[in-house]
Amino acid sequence: MSNSEVTYLFDPLCGWCYGATPMLDRLSAAGLNVELLPTGLFSGAGARPMDEGFAAHAWANDQRIERLTGQSFTPAYRHNVLNVRGTLLDSHAATLGISAAGLEDPSRRLAALKTIQHARYVEGRDVVTIGGVAEVLAAAGMADAAEMLKAPTETL
Repeated sequence: MSNSEVTYLFDPLCGWCYGATPMLDRLSAAGLNVELLPTGLFSGAGARPMDEGFAAHAWANDQRIERLTGQSFTPAYRHNVLNVRGTLLDSHAATLGISAAGLEDPSRRLAALKTIQHARYVEGRDVVTIGGVAEVLAAAGMADAAEMLKAPTETL
């Protein structure tokens, strides 16, 4: 076992980060300690409206990511996420959810990340709202993180 550590900075709603997620398991299997730190790149000032132009841009990139990595971007994602106007590409809730899942046990961050990414890119579910992320985490057996997420933000 190696003492080497990898610090992985990522945004949970970044398609390229989703494409890289399987590598995290391979790094861990190789004996590396992988520390996950969600950055919230697409939150606050980085959030952007999901308009037709950005949706087309994202889908083109997603198709390239799928070809290069094998990660699936489904029609449910395209229809329920990319083609819904009036929403934001905002990773605030997903970043908080991953952080909440890892508060007591940092190793749960990877499970939370995979759960949130699968909900978005495969199932086409809402992971840009606190309620949506809490629902996804609770269904994956992380009810404690879901409850923390729904609590007033001063507790996080």
